[in-house]
Amino acid sequence: MPTFTYEAMNSVGQPVKGTVDAANSDEAIAKVRAQGNFPTKIKERAAKRGGGGDGRKAAAAGDAASPTRAKRGGGGRAPTKIVSLFTRQLSTLVSAGLPIVRSLQILEEQQKPGPMRVSVRLIKEDVTEGASLSEAMKRHPKIFNSLYTNMIRAGELGGVLDIILDRLSEFMEKADALKRKVKGAMIYPIAVISFALLIVTGLMVFVVPKFKDIFDKQGKALPAVTQFLMDTSDWILGGGWAVIIITPIGLVLAVKLMKKSPTTAIHVDRVLLKIPIMGQIIAKTAIARFSRTLGTLLTAGVPILEALDITADTSGNAVYRLAMTKVHHAIREGESFATPLRQAKVVDPMVVNMIDVGEETGELDKMLTKIADTYDSEVETLVASLTSLMEPIMVIVLGLIVGFIVVALFMPMIGMLDNMSNK
Repeated sequence: MPTFTYEAMNSVGQPVKGTVDAANSDEAIAKVRAQGNFPTKIKERAAKRGGGGDGRKAAAAGDAASPTRAKRGGGGRAPTKIVSLFTRQLSTLVSAGLPIVRSLQILEEQQKPGPMRVSVRLIKEDVTEGASLSEAMKRHPKIFNSLYTNMIRAGELGGVLDIILDRLSEFMEKADALKRKVKGAMIYPIAVISFALLIVTGLMVFVVPKFKDIFDKQGKALPAVTQFLMDTSDWILGGGWAVIIITPIGLVLAVKLMKKSPTTAIHVDRVLLKIPIMGQIIAKTAIARFSRTLGTLLTAGVPILEALDITADTSGNAVYRLAMTKVHHAIREGESFATPLRQAKVVDPMVVNMIDVGEETGELDKMLTKIADTYDSEVETLVASLTSLMEPIMVIVLGLIVGFIVVALFMPMIGMLDNMSNK
């Protein structure tokens, strides 16, 4: 029977090592768990010299495969919803006492063909060969980011992987819900504006030129507003429609390109934060995201300096990323969390005071989670306010534009009718 070497954490979180005899890795993992330990690494021990060439060949093949396996990855990305569901299911299976390899096998079979299924299969194979779950997931950064893998590593070291997976799935579900709310707020005004542009462009392309032919036959000077409308119609027909379409697309691409550079990204994000209502949504979303991320990491037992590094990378806003970097440097030099955050002036005084209280009471992680919940609620309120405010504004603006076109077209018609009646 093969012998497996293992590394594990005991019930009090201390690392232990040993060997077990088992028919396969699943049975070895089960035996280690039966001893009250949580396995983090399992590997079959190579057969001794003289025991046959198969063992040496298998060991050599495993060693040769390791570098290749360390480099490979799933390749593609997976939607957050799928990763969140995978995390929730893995948490349930681990909590039920199933070995990691068996849990991954079950989840692999449930995945639809695609990047997620490929990644789960590769992770299962890596864990089977002795890698820890966090190490295997790190090889798929497009699906499992640094926040995810660091929390998994903390769960492995603390022997509480099932609890960490549950918290991680909850974190991902709330973060995804917040993102969908903000995107929903963006879709409505964009849809209304696009619809309004289509209507106006249609009028300028198909309706206004017919009136222009009528006015040209009269040979009389047109009112200023009518002439402006005719000139605008000519501009659109002459290629202005392409400018109308390309301009917003170009602006979006320009912003994305500028945000790729650390130097210009902070200026772009500062401008975005100053936009009325929308800036408040962006700011409160960023505060909720970094508070929840940092609170979740601290709850998982990740050291605060490492947690701040991860939070800065996943903040999604250059202004808050810079603030987290300053806080990291200040804490490393012995200062508190609240002082540099107050100096950065990127959060409300209430947030700073709650963090200060959390530091004093030793419950910073719980306080950060409360901040995140509060700001999630405020973002939801702002999104609802924006949606309700945009509707009448869009209706009024569209009405004014259509009204302007109607008045501009009928002013010369009124003059023509007057001339006809005088005759």
